[in-house]
Amino acid sequence: MLNDILIIDDEQELSGLLARLLSLEGYKIDTAGTAKEGLSLFRKEEHAIVITDVRLPDANGLSLLEQIKKINPLSEIVVLTAYGTIEDGVKAIKEGAFDYITKGDEDNKIVPVVKSAMEKVMMHRRIEHLEQQVGEKFSFNNITGNSPAIKRALDIAGKVADTDTPVLLIGETGTGKEIFAQAIHYAGNRKKNQFVAINCSAFSKDLLESEMFGYIAGAFTGANKNKKGLFEEADKGTLFLDEIGELDVGLQAKFLRVLETNSFIKAGDTKPRNVDVRIIAATNRNLEDEIKKGNFRDDLFYRISVVKIEIPPLRERREDITELAEFFIEHYSRKLNRNISNVSPGFLSAIQNYNYPGNIRELRNIIERAVILSEGKNLDVNLLPTDILSLKENLPQSKNLDEVEKAHILSILEETGGNKTKAAEILGIGLTTLYRKLQTYGLE
Repeated sequence: MLNDILIIDDEQELSGLLARLLSLEGYKIDTAGTAKEGLSLFRKEEHAIVITDVRLPDANGLSLLEQIKKINPLSEIVVLTAYGTIEDGVKAIKEGAFDYITKGDEDNKIVPVVKSAMEKVMMHRRIEHLEQQVGEKFSFNNITGNSPAIKRALDIAGKVADTDTPVLLIGETGTGKEIFAQAIHYAGNRKKNQFVAINCSAFSKDLLESEMFGYIAGAFTGANKNKKGLFEEADKGTLFLDEIGELDVGLQAKFLRVLETNSFIKAGDTKPRNVDVRIIAATNRNLEDEIKKGNFRDDLFYRISVVKIEIPPLRERREDITELAEFFIEHYSRKLNRNISNVSPGFLSAIQNYNYPGNIRELRNIIERAVILSEGKNLDVNLLPTDILSLKENLPQSKNLDEVEKAHILSILEETGGNKTKAAEILGIGLTTLYRKLQTYGLE
């Protein structure tokens, strides 16, 4: 239907001439003599372009604009107007027509106008196709797992997606909080606008403030040009604040004000800027405990946690491990051009019984490493990191979760020669999170 054109005009001679001209350019043409007949044909075909006379026996051609756009917003409309009624053409443009042509000029103008309109239709269809691909990539269907815990989280996320309600995602590092945030965004009414993400633990207070709110040239030394903040970047879209529990208390107050007023002032400026942003936040901390310690504002907590979604750690959804592993094996086999067709029972047993302090991110890293090291079509237990295989023997008999995690961190630090940056990468957690865990376990 990309090359389909519908001509609606009761002057059969003119309609026939236009049809011949455009058919010579390779377009498929349908014609109608009335608005009713034209709409009937359009509903069947949804033509890429409609050429309609302003004056029709049963309607004003301008009244067709809204009806056609409701049926297919991507179709373009070219209006034919008689000499002396150019104001109709101008009005048509204002109401959404692509262009207008005065009768008598159609021989010279119709082909280039239709060509331009068709290019616009093709561009919009490409954009729509790309948006569809992005939506499919980040859809809830791509969140792997059938355990009750993950299904419960998906159910809540699906219900809140098509609203502007703030969402707080709670879960350990590596559980897939950003994937959930993206799925919520692309399933909602803001999916055609920006999804902007920032990790609050990755910046110092001053740098994070500049990233959030931006500044104008001359606001401080080194501010040589205006900078857009993330709130502006995410206007009409979604701002995802990962590790919001790391947000400085002073910044929390500024952030709360934006949520309450939908406006903020850039550094160095005096004029408020209005924004329309949906907030999805995530944390691996217990924010209620942080409130008691004075590290997090209770008013901000209540503002961002209208809907809380708990994303379970991998050890609490073990029935999903094999399915996730199969997904990652297929993904990395394709990406690395390997033909993995067999996974040994020992390999599956080892990854099934491991506790995954780094959660899904750590499982993904383990599978990627195994696929890289594989030399044939098989994944065997010898391709797994030694700490996974030896962890069970070295664990305290109490099998306390903290002891499991502590032992695993020690093992990785030993493997990396004490390199904390490398250890955090292998564990699939942020460097700030690793330092916090080291302090908690008295390993610093």
